[in-house]
Amino acid sequence: MKKVKERLKFIGYNGEYPNLCSGILIMELDGKEITFPYSCLQSGGSIWFDEEGFEHIEKGEWSISQFPKNFSKELKNYAKELVNKNIEYGCCGGCV
Repeated sequence: MKKVKERLKFIGYNGEYPNLCSGILIMELDGKEITFPYSCLQSGGSIWFDEEGFEHIEKGEWSISQFPKNFSKELKNYAKELVNKNIEYGCCGGCV
């Protein structure tokens, strides 16, 4: 059986600033293209306002909230690794 890193490949993502989390993630598993659900990425970043009302944005690592069926824990972990290697960190503040 092939190792997970040989089975799963990052193909692309079409989310854009300022709403990086709103996009479609595409990967390839065992040579077949897989489309993840729209807006499946969640930012580990945050936005906050100081006492003077100034906005502060902290970018953070991505997590994946929805996976295609039959993704093992190992595939899920590697998918997250691929996302964080290939997509700039989000901030969870683009919608504000």
